[in-house]
Amino acid sequence: MIQILYDDVIAAISTPAGTGGIGIVRLSGEKAFDIADQIFKSPSGTKISEMPSHTIHYGHVVNLEGRVIDEVMLTVMKAPKTYTRENIVEINCHGGSTVLNMVLQTVIDAGARLANPGEFTERAFINGRIDLSEAEAVMDVIDAKTEAGVAYSMNQLSGGLSKKYEAIDKGLLHLLTYIDAALDYPEYDVEEVTERELDENIRHLSGEVDALLESAKVGKIMRDGIDTVILGEPNVGKSSLMNKLFREDKALVTNIPGTTRDTIEDYINIGGVPFHIIDTAGIRETSDVIERMGVERAKQMVSQAELVLFITDVSRETQQNRQEWQNLLQDKKVIYIYNKSDLIDSNAQSELKEDLQDNEVVLSIKTEAGLEKLKKKMVKMAIDSETVQPSDNPVVSNVRHISLLKKVKADLKSAYASLTAGMTMDIIEIDLKEALDHLRQITGKSLGDDIIDQIFANFCLGK
Repeated sequence: MIQILYDDVIAAISTPAGTGGIGIVRLSGEKAFDIADQIFKSPSGTKISEMPSHTIHYGHVVNLEGRVIDEVMLTVMKAPKTYTRENIVEINCHGGSTVLNMVLQTVIDAGARLANPGEFTERAFINGRIDLSEAEAVMDVIDAKTEAGVAYSMNQLSGGLSKKYEAIDKGLLHLLTYIDAALDYPEYDVEEVTERELDENIRHLSGEVDALLESAKVGKIMRDGIDTVILGEPNVGKSSLMNKLFREDKALVTNIPGTTRDTIEDYINIGGVPFHIIDTAGIRETSDVIERMGVERAKQMVSQAELVLFITDVSRETQQNRQEWQNLLQDKKVIYIYNKSDLIDSNAQSELKEDLQDNEVVLSIKTEAGLEKLKKKMVKMAIDSETVQPSDNPVVSNVRHISLLKKVKADLKSAYASLTAGMTMDIIEIDLKEALDHLRQITGKSLGDDIIDQIFANFCLGK
């Protein structure tokens, strides 16, 4: 286990920019207490190094000339039972940006340096408190868009996903041990046993990797949301639907066709799934230059969409060329919404509902009849299930992990193909070692410093 590697102390503001009741300046490093002692004055005069760990103390921050900067509460946390496994000091100041920056500058003047983005979490990784997949989960927790997203990310942060990776790691090492035995001790004739072991375990490990890749479908949605475009002719209820989903007036609604001329978008949580809803301009032939630009942008959004809510007004005939719609929606997940059902008689409503497909719903945005059915269909269409699976089931959400898992899968497939083709053990060993190396790039056991620095550079400052 690697312990404290750095002899410098890093510092940063760990609370969001802006004005608030409290703001936090955080320090981490072996000599964090020495630096804090220079700028913190408590009524008792007790040195920070003499204060009990994980305690909070009242006092003032003073600059090197002795001038009081702020009245604060200072938290002391002694290594190794800290976030970074280094000594940590957190200074709880008043939350104005000016006073926070004055306190930070005072800390830097006393000998600390400004932390790089993500450097606190990087130190937690380097010092062995968390592996790389757990470190990446920190930003997933911060960026989560729903409660379910937070729960999945917390599962990864607490090691749920790491345990899955570790199990596959041990399985690969087990197979490589068998191969080494066959190569190093051929006189004991263990090759036949080794082949049986390889056949069974490669198929098992491939199944474990497949399960993780399957979970990535949900994981990616929980991480990034699902891009959902509301599409249709002018005045069919696109903007009204957006407003109903959000329970607020996100889009301007009028009876004048062409009111929405550009996309309007925001995130919403439906059944634990984050949907990135995009309201578009009504698609029609128009001579209005600005509206025409909006129509083209709407078509562009559809090309990038993962789900389309296609609305028609059942109280009137469609004006758009149906073939054009079909071309636009080809190979897309689409829910067809038959809106304004409140404007047709009961017989027409019954006929409309008779032959509905799974991806169709009759709706009255005005009365909200059918709105809950639509929400359930959106969730089912997004994750192939009516409910989000329990958060204690680890899911893969990181694009880097997905890419490397696909390489692990390919390596295992190649190893199994070599086995069934009767190739020698040393050939199979090459593929299994590649699989192990790709897996360990996920957890950080086998990864260059340049890649690690790049990963943590995407973190927010102060975390």
